[in-house]
Amino acid sequence: MKRETVLITGASSGIGYEFAKRFAKEQYNIVAVARSESKLQALKQELEAKYGIEVFVYTKDLSNQDEVSALYEEIKKENIVIDILINNAGFGLFGEFTKTNLAEELNMIDLNIKTLTHLTKLVVVDMVKRNKGKILNVASTAAFQPGPLMAVYYATKAYVLSFTEALENELKGTNVTVSALCPGPTETGFAGRANLSQSKLFKSLDVMNVHQVVEVGYDGLLKGKTIIIPGWKNRLLAMSARLMPRKLVTSIVRKVQERDSGIEDNKSSTINY
Repeated sequence: MKRETVLITGASSGIGYEFAKRFAKEQYNIVAVARSESKLQALKQELEAKYGIEVFVYTKDLSNQDEVSALYEEIKKENIVIDILINNAGFGLFGEFTKTNLAEELNMIDLNIKTLTHLTKLVVVDMVKRNKGKILNVASTAAFQPGPLMAVYYATKAYVLSFTEALENELKGTNVTVSALCPGPTETGFAGRANLSQSKLFKSLDVMNVHQVVEVGYDGLLKGKTIIIPGWKNRLLAMSARLMPRKLVTSIVRKVQERDSGIEDNKSSTINY
């Protein structure tokens, strides 16, 4: 029986890395995409040795749309059929919008929104032609409300959720499903690199480990769920955000995002939460 193949962006660390291991365990071949050649090669050696599957490595900066197109063309040239797409690559930036770096924010929009849309467009057309496929877009609980002090990041994740829900509706009647994984704070290294470990967000809320998040995401994707929120507290918070007045929600998010010692220098991260 021919193995199915999963394309995972941001596969070298965090949620993407855990998804690669989870699918390899179930005997899927992996197309692993990230910027770090050394980390991807280490992943390839690890998974092929342990599970006997094939790992195809592509070193790309996916914030560059030309490299997204090149990735797709190279995969097609190798006759690799993508059965499942995991759009995981993305990053966040903390700080007041008037003080954060514009170039980084535009790069964030390119990666979190444009790249996800671009790669989905390329892959989903093939899936619809075959009448088979699954797509998982990694969003966040940030998608359910505005996020002062991470304004652009929250907005990009709102796009991911809205786009996923709309596309899922358009694809009814096909055997192609689209899901949004919306984790809350997750133990992936995001907090440390984004300088958020001292924020009330990571101090007051239950932080899930990445293995738990991926297990819930994997199960929800295979079941064809549209919105997947790991953890009952995160599900409750997401539901509450949709019912409460928007200004109140925004004020609450601001208080939760603040650090006990006040706002520090802006830091970025390549891991979602």
